[in-house]
Amino acid sequence: MRRHWMCAGAALALLLAGCSADKSAATGAPALPSGVAFSGDRAFADLKKQCDFGTRQPGSPGHAACRAWLQKELEKTADRVFTHSFQKTLSGKTYTFTNIVGVYGDMSASPVLLSAHWDTRPFADQEIDPVKAKQPILGANDGASGVAALLEIGRMLKVKKPPVGVVIVLFDGEDWGKTPQQMFFGSTEFANNWKTVMKGVTSSFRYGILLDMIGAKGMAIPREPISEQAAPLLMRRIWDTARAGGFARFFPDRTGPAITDDHVPLIEKGIPAVDLICFDYPYWHTLEDTPDKCSAESLHAVGTVVAMMLYGEERTPRPVR
Repeated sequence: MRRHWMCAGAALALLLAGCSADKSAATGAPALPSGVAFSGDRAFADLKKQCDFGTRQPGSPGHAACRAWLQKELEKTADRVFTHSFQKTLSGKTYTFTNIVGVYGDMSASPVLLSAHWDTRPFADQEIDPVKAKQPILGANDGASGVAALLEIGRMLKVKKPPVGVVIVLFDGEDWGKTPQQMFFGSTEFANNWKTVMKGVTSSFRYGILLDMIGAKGMAIPREPISEQAAPLLMRRIWDTARAGGFARFFPDRTGPAITDDHVPLIEKGIPAVDLICFDYPYWHTLEDTPDKCSAESLHAVGTVVAMMLYGEERTPRPVR
C-alpha cells in the first residue's frame, strides 16, 4: 500500500481520473449469535503460522507452502473454495499469482466481500541499510494480520451463518513493486474479472471491507479518506458498531492519511469498498515486521467489529454511499 497526505476528494479524484474494550460505550451493538465469538488468540496463532513459512513473496518456497495451507484452512470452514491464478512477466521472469476465495452462505442477495493480501514484500525498502533493504520482509502485520482475522471470521461463519452471503478473498501480489503500477495485482485482477471468477454469484457485492495492517500492538485505525469518499455510510456504521461494542479506542474518531491499497481497484469497478488500516506502524516495510510487534487483542477488536457488522446485516442491502 501507499500513503498519500491529501484531502479525501483530491485523493480519490487522482486515483479515479489500545487493548481492552471501552466498557462505557458497550450498548446498542449488533449482537453476535450465542456461542459465536472471535478468538484473538487463535487468530494470533494463524498470524504466527504464516510467518513460520518464512517470507511469502511470489516465487518463493514460503509463498507456495503458505498458499497450500491457506486453501486448506478455508476449506475447513467455507461452503466452496477455489483459486484464481494469473501470470505476469516482470523483469523478464514470469510469476504466477493466486487469489484464494472462500464462499459462505447464500450468494443470491448481494454478498459482502471481505479481503486481505497474503503475499509479502520482496524487499525491505524502508530499511536504511542498503543491504537490508534488498531483503524480503516477514510481513507479520503487513499481510498476515488481515489474513489471520479473516480465517477466524471464517470459523465463526462455519458455526453460524450470517443473514447474508460472505465472500472472503485473499489477494496475491499486493506488495510486489516499487510503484502503484507494480502493485495490487490480485485485487486488480479480481475487480476486473469477478463476474467470471465468481461462478454462481448473480448479484453485485453490497460492499467490501479490506483488512490491512490491523494486528499491531496498540493499534488504532483512523478513518481512511478514500474509503470515506467511496462509502461514507458504511464507514459510519463500522465506527458506530465499534463504539457501541466497546472498541472505540481501536477506532478513534479522526481522519488519517489517504492510502492507495487493494480497495481502490474495487472502488474503480463500482464496488463500494473501505480500507481498515493502521498506518502508524514504525516497522512497515522493514525486517522488523515480526509477530512480536503484533497483538491478539488488536486482532480480536477488529475481527469482532467486522463480525458484528456481518451478523447485523439485513437481507435487503442498506445504502453505503
